[in-house]
Amino acid sequence: MTAIALRHLAVASAFVKALEFGREEARYAAAAVTSRFRPGSGASVGPLKLVETSSKDLPGEGWHRVRTRLAGICGSDLATVDGASSRYFEPWVSFPFIPGHEVVGELADGTRVVLEPVLGHEARGFAPPFEGAAPGDGNDYRHLVSGDLEPGIQIGYCESTGGGWSSEFVAHESQLHRIPDSLTDEQAVMVEPTAVGVHAALRVPIAEGATVAVLGAGTMGLAAVAALRAFTPAGTIIVGAKHPEQKDLARSLGATDVVAPSEVPRAVRRITGSFQIGDDLSGGADVVIDAVGSAASVEEAIGITRPRGSVVLVGMPGKVAIDFTALWHRETHLVGSYTYGTETLADGTTRRSFDMAIELAASADLGRLVSATYALEDYEEALRHAAQSGRRGAVKVCFDLR
Repeated sequence: MTAIALRHLAVASAFVKALEFGREEARYAAAAVTSRFRPGSGASVGPLKLVETSSKDLPGEGWHRVRTRLAGICGSDLATVDGASSRYFEPWVSFPFIPGHEVVGELADGTRVVLEPVLGHEARGFAPPFEGAAPGDGNDYRHLVSGDLEPGIQIGYCESTGGGWSSEFVAHESQLHRIPDSLTDEQAVMVEPTAVGVHAALRVPIAEGATVAVLGAGTMGLAAVAALRAFTPAGTIIVGAKHPEQKDLARSLGATDVVAPSEVPRAVRRITGSFQIGDDLSGGADVVIDAVGSAASVEEAIGITRPRGSVVLVGMPGKVAIDFTALWHRETHLVGSYTYGTETLADGTTRRSFDMAIELAASADLGRLVSATYALEDYEEALRHAAQSGRRGAVKVCFDLR
């Protein structure tokens, strides 16, 4: 049966409760203004609203309905709701969309799954770039705005699929990972952000005993620390963390030196035996992972990385003003790290980031990073909590639809 015939057969017959984000410029601008004074407050004035909407049609063969159990709130979600996200993504998404891409859910038969949200080639009706490719693999992104779906980089940013901030969404078989009963829902909802950390940790080669610094100890920074310790031969791992809970978690996940953010350059200088020259170091860490993504953090990362070392940018900076003279002079390798895919390990073998993340979420008990859960109806408080998570002693805040 053709995908078109299936689409007509799979007509939505139910309603779902969801948080829907519309294309309303005035409300988006209001959120941008309000959130400058109180992070997370964009939910109360912006274009996010609680709705009852029709269940999405199954786009074709290989698609499933997924009932959400837990759905996380991440930094990119908060940037969107607070009117602070980059306009770069506008052509890559379709409105209105239902946010939520950190998800553990269940299929109609009760099987629990975690979502790999990138809407890859197979989900859009194209052949994968190579056999066994992950949804995020490939060197051309044209499929993200074409094929059988409306534009959308991921589930959670695509009108055709819905997203995890709802009682139900649709996902392609290539995006779903069945999980064992031994994995708790809290561990499972951490798989997607953990996969981001795995990808960041493996984005550049890390030599045996290398010194690695991680800027930021929110979800992304902590996931990167866990992945560095589990899957690379890094030696010293230096972490800049603001809050006591973040510091304790960073140590327990494998960091060797945990200091206040302002003390990271001094710690790198001491451990590497470097000189201070102006604002930068003469040498520095072999690799720095920037999980903050601000102009200041990018400049600091370059300045504390040794000449010809690597900076991995996993935090989303948006539009920033940066002096790149040091990047040029130090011949620094600056690399973006967006989601996940197929990783090449030190021994030449390959593994998918998500498979490694499922393993790590269990072995490191990353479910303990889930600090609070809220009903969808309480989304304004949930988003304020997530935006202020560090100072409130939290790491990951989720919506609970169980």
